[in-house]
Amino acid sequence: MSTKSLSPVLDNALAGIPKTFRTRLIKSYLDLKKNALESRHDGAGIAVGKFCETSLRFLQNKILGAYTPFGTPIPNFPDECRKLVTSPITSGTESERIILPRALVFLYTMRNKRDLGHAGGDVDANSIDIAAMTKLADWIICELIRLYHGLSLEEAQDIVDGLAIRQLPTIWEVAGKKRVLKDGLAAKDESLLLLYSCADSSVFIGDLCEWVEYSNPGVFKSKVIGPLHKARLLEFDRETESITLSPKGAAHVEDNLLK
Repeated sequence: MSTKSLSPVLDNALAGIPKTFRTRLIKSYLDLKKNALESRHDGAGIAVGKFCETSLRFLQNKILGAYTPFGTPIPNFPDECRKLVTSPITSGTESERIILPRALVFLYTMRNKRDLGHAGGDVDANSIDIAAMTKLADWIICELIRLYHGLSLEEAQDIVDGLAIRQLPTIWEVAGKKRVLKDGLAAKDESLLLLYSCADSSVFIGDLCEWVEYSNPGVFKSKVIGPLHKARLLEFDRETESITLSPKGAAHVEDNLLK
């Protein structure tokens, strides 16, 4: 399912938000979901930034009656959120004034401190950071749907859960076996992908040969595993007949087989 086909669903669910904000909000949210699914960290970081800044501008307009114009940099994101938190009780709901702004500060801070979408971050981005940010963006969208479509949080969650951006998995686990679903790969690359899916453990060569469906175990060991071991893409322990993917092998998979 493409992100384009999901836009009308969200456009309807967020119909209570002015189009000026709604269109940008939906695009940045779906860009985040797609980039996160494809492990594109820089793209996800850029989308998180746009999502946070659009959400803040909407809340500024709703609570304060004016917002930082699009195209004008937000000088200090946490300070602008703090203005919402300290606004009068009568200016909006508790969620609009306090909970959403604080969620946005956390999301924006993670984006800025995890080297996402900009240079100079303190820590390299990784999948758990992206997963946390995506889940928080999901919650923010759910909360906005709840507030501006008159739904319960559970009903809003059902809408978001139905917005799965589907992607064919590279590895399929079935009946105790693993199969590579990506077409056209040589046995060496299939083996590396399968080992990557077991990154936290070793795999017996017999199991790997079966998963690749290589007809001759002896030839598999000499022609497939041997060269990969020599290239230091994996470590083959002849005594235990077990194979472990090396850091070099993991990098090869990430750079060449998962994109």
